[in-house]
Amino acid sequence: MISLPGSGVLLCEGLTRREWLRAGGLGALGLSLPDLLRQRAEAAPRLARQGHFGRARSCILAFLFGAPAHQDVWDLKPDAPREVRGEFKPIATTVPGILVGEHVPRVARQAHRFAIVRSVSHPDNTHTVAMHYMLTGHRHLQPATNPQNKPTDFPTFGAVMRYLRPGPGPLPSGVSLNSPANQVSAANHIFPGFFAGFLGSAHDPLFVAQDPSLDDFRPFPSVEGAVAQRLLDRRVLLSVVDAQRRVLAQSAAVRALDAHEARAFDLVTSPAARRAFDLSRESDRARDRYGRTPFGQGLLLARRLVEAGVGLVTVNWARDDAFWDTHADNFRLLKNSLLPPFDVAFAALLEDLAQRGLLDETLVVCLGEFGRTPKINGAAGRDHWAPCNSVVLAGGGVCGGQVYGASDRQAAFPTTAPVSPGDLSATIYQALGIDTHTQVRDHLGRPLPLSDGAPVTALFR
Repeated sequence: MISLPGSGVLLCEGLTRREWLRAGGLGALGLSLPDLLRQRAEAAPRLARQGHFGRARSCILAFLFGAPAHQDVWDLKPDAPREVRGEFKPIATTVPGILVGEHVPRVARQAHRFAIVRSVSHPDNTHTVAMHYMLTGHRHLQPATNPQNKPTDFPTFGAVMRYLRPGPGPLPSGVSLNSPANQVSAANHIFPGFFAGFLGSAHDPLFVAQDPSLDDFRPFPSVEGAVAQRLLDRRVLLSVVDAQRRVLAQSAAVRALDAHEARAFDLVTSPAARRAFDLSRESDRARDRYGRTPFGQGLLLARRLVEAGVGLVTVNWARDDAFWDTHADNFRLLKNSLLPPFDVAFAALLEDLAQRGLLDETLVVCLGEFGRTPKINGAAGRDHWAPCNSVVLAGGGVCGGQVYGASDRQAAFPTTAPVSPGDLSATIYQALGIDTHTQVRDHLGRPLPLSDGAPVTALFR
């Protein structure tokens, strides 16, 4: 693992495309980086673009750890019994006929830019296997368990990007922000769904654990003065070791090692990577616009990274912040702790991408691992509910201002157009121009398609 330490109405808009900035490197310390880079470069299958898919050059995936109550945010049921509908009221959006919860007023003003899928469904009510399913598109091999991360898991989206599209420069094509705080429980239970699985840890997203809302957010070690000299000395030492190794084995892997060492050094020292991660380059007004929270600053940083050419950025809702597993006090937590910062940050991202001409080529996906129970429990909470959930998509060719699929009167089960996590993964991959039939090999060498679902073509222009 590479890591950096620390915490139906259609209203489609045609946006001006802009040239993408291509910038150089992302840093991490450690002598194992050349090997990781070499492994990543050994596999890069050719990709296919199909039809109107492939418009998205990048994807920002906002993962709301713990799973928000879909019927209190995206799919309110004001005519349901009180023990189902809850305390919140629906409000109008910029799209006639589309309503959302009253505590996301800023997001409501962006409804013409996003689509709500209200019919996502799967069978797994446990956080761990549900996260794996939603973040990979493949059901876990042991769905009735509560497993930890394993090397037999299917790779997450960011790992697939690193495997298929390593990119010509040192910037990694998959980055995970606000991690691994949300990947490890209080009992040190490492959750599946965030890692490269059977592709190997060389393809893990680059994990940035530091909280980007902190004043001392510095995801890179200093490479000035004595530290820079130590890095140079390390490079000289590696060249000596490699010379001895070549005497013993003149394999193609050894002959290629110099190039990987050079790229590893570039990852550590690249000024362009430091610029991409330097939130101090944003004005106070821009930072305030997103909200000074881990999630808000994570989304702002994700925007900077896609501008710099990163293919897929996952912005996790940090577990050590308030999180969405609202078994008790659901309405108080949503109203006071969860929805206000989400509303500020997610609305700012959509508006900012649109104003910069980036939304048309940046797919934005907002999801949790499942929905929550229609009936409110005795602790004023909602429990796990996998049969129905809502996911929001925007940009990358998605036609905003629409609702796809529907749930029943209690938001308990889909009534039309059910969407599986496999369908969702197929939609993401094809929007990015990746053929879902591309095969990857599991730990036993068996070929598996990237997705066994069908893309939701109705979402696109």
